Amino acid sequence: MTALLTLLGIVLFAAGILISVALHEMGHMLPAKAFGMKVSQFFVGFGRTVWSTKRGETEYGLKLIPAGGFVRIIGMMPPAKGDDPTKVRKANTGPIQSMVENARTADYETIAPEDNGRLFYQKVWWKKLIVMASGPLVNVVIAFVLFGGLFMLYGANVAQTTVATVTDCVIPASQASTDRKCVDTDKVSPAKEAGFQVGDKIVAFNGTAISSWDQLTPLIRANTDKSATIVVERNGQRTTLQTHTIVNQVPDEAGSDKIVSVGFLGVSPEMKTERQDFGFVVSKMGELTVATVKAIGNFPQKLVGVAKAIGGGERDENSPMSVVGASRVAGEIASNQSLTAGSRIAFLISLLASLNLFLALFNFIPLLPLDGGHMIGAIWEGIRRGFAKLFGRPDPGYVDVAKLLPIAYVAASVIVVMGVLLVIADIVNPIRLFNG
Repeated sequence: MTALLTLLGIVLFAAGILISVALHEMGHMLPAKAFGMKVSQFFVGFGRTVWSTKRGETEYGLKLIPAGGFVRIIGMMPPAKGDDPTKVRKANTGPIQSMVENARTADYETIAPEDNGRLFYQKVWWKKLIVMASGPLVNVVIAFVLFGGLFMLYGANVAQTTVATVTDCVIPASQASTDRKCVDTDKVSPAKEAGFQVGDKIVAFNGTAISSWDQLTPLIRANTDKSATIVVERNGQRTTLQTHTIVNQVPDEAGSDKIVSVGFLGVSPEMKTERQDFGFVVSKMGELTVATVKAIGNFPQKLVGVAKAIGGGERDENSPMSVVGASRVAGEIASNQSLTAGSRIAFLISLLASLNLFLALFNFIPLLPLDGGHMIGAIWEGIRRGFAKLFGRPDPGYVDVAKLLPIAYVAASVIVVMGVLLVIADIVNPIRLFNG
């Protein structure tokens, strides 16, 4: 049964990814067709064609390797200045120029004379921007819909003011791990000294009435090593506990690599799933977007740890994963019968939503071959032509993104290497949520 549930989780998650990819590519294709651009192919996957059919001028199909997809919009690169796009150059001046012109030639092999006016580069800059931005924006919408449905229909885990665990000792974040136990040299936690018990409801901290855990946390952190008077409700009666918080090293926030020295009490909250409103969804999407941008910025640093994990080092549970790793986690969650069915479904939806948000923001990076590289080209073209028109100067023409192809090839190679590294790590030393 466990194996079957694991397989089901992997299959469902993989299907969700492929649907997300198809919708992303559709986000490019639909506005391109609406603006009169010629779209010759729409495929999900890469490699050998498994199935395809032609509708009008566009071929739709599936490729053998279910890793990504593409839409072929004709005329992505403008011809070199003074060149006829229908004629192939006989010679190139060097390896870099050869690389650019070969790519330009390949792009124009499928162009017919009647396609004039329908080529991507010939369209006004804002149409090109919409076409390239629409793909990742679809992923943002998918993430918003999934998170919205999850939070508003199922709920989100909200920390209560009721104590779920009382820490026995003080362990710095640099030493904290799932198998780290208290030793005689560790300091007893302030909460233990004060006599906290599981089930205590915190109602006041140093005279401040407490209505939420989010309100309590900054008060504890700001208290550093000062005295603390805490009122708790226990068995229907209010009890006052006295202690001194202690300065400890803890993560700045959940999942963060940043370590801060702040006041520490030694209690953790009871979590309860509560349905949220639309405002919560918007706020949470903002928080997740900021966190994802930070994660992308820390990606190179995280890959160092991933490389070490391949060699046998400890794999950080917050390290990045490939689609292989995410699918394995999906299978692990689906087969974990200690969780309720609702919790498992909620986690899988959250995982797929997070992946869509990551794909969207990653594609917005202003670097070819990502969508953001074409977007920057379109914006720069609009700025150049706008200034030329404003000051009565000659039209500078189209921005030639083909000149950036050498950089794009390097970037693509780096992305491939990073992807391969993550896949290897997810096979030889995967992240295990339940230490299974």
